Amino acid sequence: MAVTVEVVQAVLKTLVDPNTQIDFVTAKAVKNLRVEAGDISLEILLGYPAKSQFDAIREQVLKALHEIPEVKSVSVNVSSQIVAHSVQRGVKLLPGVKNIIAVASGKGGVGKSTTAANLALALVAEGAQVGMLDADIYGPSLPMMLGISGRPESLEENTIEPMEGHGLQVSSIGFLIDQDSPMVWRGPMVTSALEQLLRQTRWRDLDYLIVDMPPGTGDIQLTLSQKVPVTGAVIVTTPQDIALLDARKGLKMFEKVGVPIVGIIENMSTYICPSCGHEEHIFGAGGGEKMCKEYGADFLGSLPLNLSIREQADAGRPTVAADPDGAISVAYKAIARQVAIKVASLSKDMSGKFPNIVIQNT
Repeated sequence: MAVTVEVVQAVLKTLVDPNTQIDFVTAKAVKNLRVEAGDISLEILLGYPAKSQFDAIREQVLKALHEIPEVKSVSVNVSSQIVAHSVQRGVKLLPGVKNIIAVASGKGGVGKSTTAANLALALVAEGAQVGMLDADIYGPSLPMMLGISGRPESLEENTIEPMEGHGLQVSSIGFLIDQDSPMVWRGPMVTSALEQLLRQTRWRDLDYLIVDMPPGTGDIQLTLSQKVPVTGAVIVTTPQDIALLDARKGLKMFEKVGVPIVGIIENMSTYICPSCGHEEHIFGAGGGEKMCKEYGADFLGSLPLNLSIREQADAGRPTVAADPDGAISVAYKAIARQVAIKVASLSKDMSGKFPNIVIQNT
């Protein structure tokens, strides 16, 4: 039996992407398929960053196609392409930024900033161009957490260059003030300052901008979620009932302003004693998954309560940077891929496809 395009596509239809659980044909990931005299060549183009998965996916496809009778050679290239997705109505996309992901919690103390920083670093590790905006004007933590110091440059009037560290582009009010200076500002000033940080930072070709939102669901958070072109929101919570109560408020806030909920991450899910190995659910068990079922949201994964996460963040090298191949970093990368996969499933931004309509009197 001759090898044909139809035969190859039928085989590819049976191969499921281990990250999305969708076959490559249905996902429209198969590109430039060529079949000629028993020689097969194709590309698998993923809509999410997954550099750590490329080899496994390539081997999966190679093995299956080599089993087709009369196949002589198979060439498979695996890569990713991140595109921009639509945001709230009436809010324009940011120049140099394809997708903005807000990381929120509804309350403080659940490890939101640490989780946001490690998610950003995990996306970088998977091959994406990533930036971080520290939206907590009153308590900026990213400069210390990422080990970045100094003042940003201004190469053009009314713009600032993002600071850089661990492969991230970063903007924070913490770079513009002394570390011990309190921000004694009212809400409108804070909102204005944050909009300036967002829009006057010269972001360079970002696939994702991670916004570390301030805790709470008040006027500042609501204004931000209405004015910032957010592709989707990630909610961070602990299993504790009080944390879940506030996380629900954060989720509802984004729903009200038309921002899709990408999913929920349960932080400090379990503690494993380093001495005896005993596992304890200190803050309760299953709260994040229960909340997902209540609101029809996706459960992105859980993270442990671990001393090293805190120590590494305090030292300016979050876990994914300090121990990239460790078990906790693997968990962060798995969650980051799920975040990117959910974003890739959202509606694409089509604003660039349509010309501007100008009405003139003639």
